[in-house]
Amino acid sequence: MARALYIHWPFCAKKCPYCDFNSHVRAGVDVAGWQAALIADMRAEAAVAGGETLTSIFFGGGTPSLMPPALVAALLAEAEALWGFDPGIEITLEANPSSVEAANFAALASAGINRVSLGVQSLDDAELAFLGRLHGADEALAGLATAQAHFARVSFDMIYALPGHTPELWEQRLTRALGFGTGHMSLYQLTIEPGTRFASDVRRGRLVPLDDDAAAELFDITQALTGAAGLPAYETSNHARPGEESRHNLVYWRYQDYAGIGPGAHGRRGGVATVRHKKPENFLAAVARQGDGIVEARALTVPEQATEALLMGLRLTEGIDLAALSARFTLPRAGLVDEEALQRFANLGMMWAQGTRIGVAPQGRGVLDALLGEVVADTLVAA
Repeated sequence: MARALYIHWPFCAKKCPYCDFNSHVRAGVDVAGWQAALIADMRAEAAVAGGETLTSIFFGGGTPSLMPPALVAALLAEAEALWGFDPGIEITLEANPSSVEAANFAALASAGINRVSLGVQSLDDAELAFLGRLHGADEALAGLATAQAHFARVSFDMIYALPGHTPELWEQRLTRALGFGTGHMSLYQLTIEPGTRFASDVRRGRLVPLDDDAAAELFDITQALTGAAGLPAYETSNHARPGEESRHNLVYWRYQDYAGIGPGAHGRRGGVATVRHKKPENFLAAVARQGDGIVEARALTVPEQATEALLMGLRLTEGIDLAALSARFTLPRAGLVDEEALQRFANLGMMWAQGTRIGVAPQGRGVLDALLGEVVADTLVAA
């Protein structure tokens, strides 16, 4: 089974109004202290979840491109010493395309990063200001060009279904973005997450989100344009040229084991779910106290694991193999999915079934959560 490592860097220069990730703004960061804590957390995890070489590493955040390249290099050296690296390992770092961070791209490539995921979000200055981004459109394009010069694989994110987005406007925005020739794009509809500034703005009437029907039309445009450009969806919001899919994220969606270190990081190993302390200061205190940052390590029941595997796997265009899932969890097919619901959605063209594999058809992707709520067997949900 594939082995992946996720490393969380929790710090950002500014908290974006739509963001509900575990990110924090601090006046200063003790880099040496964080290096020691992350390495200690990594060693503790490897002692329990060692044995397989790493096929992917992902630096997420927060804003990992704010990490000094020397820190990135030190963490990669430790990971290689603990696990070993697969010859074709994918090492991704999330980055903002600001000029300050782009200046580090050459050093980050030298440290071992071979894939970068850029948080461009928009190529329009007014939209970037609305989203609370610290970079402008010109800076984003310069950062993208710098990334393409230094990394073999580049992905970038865009957020759509913003207030005022029309089909014509989004088609123009996306067509331009596709023209930059990256092999991977992550395209997310703006969602109003609880606890964010945007959630407060909606509650106070300062922000009116795009309605569901309009957003659904933009989703359909997204699928059509990316498919025509040779970057079809391989997951609900992720598009890639064949072979350019994020190998790290595929580990999650195929429900394979991965180690997660750093504040708020989640992991899965041998049926055990691990969670690290979210607040940076609490994480550091836990590492000092107990040698790792874990706040919870819980053995998942077989129905819980099967449910997670279904919910993750059905996000993928490739779908899931029910026979393999049944064998893995020693559960009958009828204990995994509601056959009546599956057949009903297949008849409507929203899902498909081929042999032992099932999946969500393009027509069903816009209502994925509703489909999953009916197709995943009640016995699993109840458990």
